[in-house]
Amino acid sequence: MRLSLSALVLALGLFAAAAQAAEEGALVEAINAYRGEVQRCGVHASEPLPPLASDARLLLPAAGTGDLQQALSAAGYPLVNVQAISLSGPRDAQAAMQALAESFCRVLLDPQFVDIGVSRAERDWRIVLARPLLSGRLGDWQAEGQKLLEQINAARAQARQCGGQSFVAAAPLAWNAELGSAAEAHSRAMANGNFFAHQGRDGRTPGDRAELAGYAGGQIGENIAAALDTPAKVVEGWLASPGHCANLMHPQYQDLGAAYASDPQSDAGIYWTALFGGR
Repeated sequence: MRLSLSALVLALGLFAAAAQAAEEGALVEAINAYRGEVQRCGVHASEPLPPLASDARLLLPAAGTGDLQQALSAAGYPLVNVQAISLSGPRDAQAAMQALAESFCRVLLDPQFVDIGVSRAERDWRIVLARPLLSGRLGDWQAEGQKLLEQINAARAQARQCGGQSFVAAAPLAWNAELGSAAEAHSRAMANGNFFAHQGRDGRTPGDRAELAGYAGGQIGENIAAALDTPAKVVEGWLASPGHCANLMHPQYQDLGAAYASDPQSDAGIYWTALFGGR
């Protein structure tokens, strides 16, 4: 087969573009894998976080300058907060991830960010992490907790793979008022205290909170989320995170209490807690 020079140049250009897109996608995967595990960043240990969602509106020129908020507004992204990281030098996604982990761990592990865009031009990279405006109109915490229960039970009704673990379909969970009360208190504490962790500022663990609320079961698990404005988005994020997914599919859990709390002065705006119990 003989290719003309123009066809050969076009083919090489398409190959280079595909290779570049593959490296950009590999970096998103590496960042999400990093966020999905407990990490030490300075003196702080992070909680495992659901993956960031790729958003084409966050794909800004790798070597670009100018006002970041104006650029995202022009792209139609309903911005609340954004952080852009520029790297120059990494030859591939692995090298870029190493540089990010070494110098920008606090940004990568910030629970308020839910979307990401990665752009690359040769050895220049631009990683944009953003939190969108909350769009959902939520009811009270009990109503949204019940919706979260429905979403979780729909997920449990199907066999699935959670990272390296396989789970068969599990029995539906029942709403438990004690766990609901404990979940609401923790969501409120995170929102008002502007933190994201399973351990409260008072030192109490999920098991402590369940016991103090009067729950009699001996097995307790907890999933938390931030900056997501509907129960469907929360459960989608948990199912994409191996640890959260395994908690959600655990066959020995029978009960659930769930709640959200919001505080416009907090970093993430809205915080969710799902408290699982087994008797």
